[in-house]
Amino acid sequence: MKSKYITYDFEKSRERLDDILNTSDTNFEEVNVIPSRDKLTFTNGFYVNCTALFVDLRGSSKLPTKYRRPTLARIYRSYISELVAIMNGNSDCKEISIVGDCVWGIFDSQYKSQIQGVFSTSAEISSLINTLNCKLKKKGIDPITVGIGIDYGRALMIKAGYSGSTINEVVWMGEVVNGASKLCSLGNKGFFSYETMVSNSVYINLTEHQQGLVHWNQTNECYQGNIINKPMEKWIEKNC
Repeated sequence: MKSKYITYDFEKSRERLDDILNTSDTNFEEVNVIPSRDKLTFTNGFYVNCTALFVDLRGSSKLPTKYRRPTLARIYRSYISELVAIMNGNSDCKEISIVGDCVWGIFDSQYKSQIQGVFSTSAEISSLINTLNCKLKKKGIDPITVGIGIDYGRALMIKAGYSGSTINEVVWMGEVVNGASKLCSLGNKGFFSYETMVSNSVYINLTEHQQGLVHWNQTNECYQGNIINKPMEKWIEKNC
């Protein structure tokens, strides 16, 4: 969010705090489908079922010691560009956020088929990383690795920011967001870890075929696997 200079007014600040803190619980509505962000104000919110998909780069803190900044910029731009493109290509994706080298999306999940669609999107992301690594290798750049986390559950969608300044953002609150973030942090961590980590609430909504692509991780109490998109992998096999 780009800042817009406005002199800070302590008196108005106190008024805004009262307006926010005195908001009634009835302003937070239960809905089945993620509403347009245009329906959000600074005093309401929506509870909704959704699936959260997080993707985070592994070992990113070491990259500045390996490459010059222009090379780093190309790596980050290509990585973030296509993650956003894949998530945006899922018609159920309602929000995409970029925080550092973490890209995450929120998806409508009223039906099982929508959760299954997010799982398929994660497979495209895995194969996209393989595609990018193929191209990086040809330029003498080491491959990158990511962790992917998927969780399903109830979240509260609110608008937060500075009222009247146009500086605001949609904030997603709830265990589903925290859960996907935590699962993402476990992906590709350690010798025996896998790239994609899936919560039980996602697993029970997958197709039988999709369930067969992951297995239970007793230590982390989730399902894990290296899931790929076969058509995308065919290109990699031919070109790498």
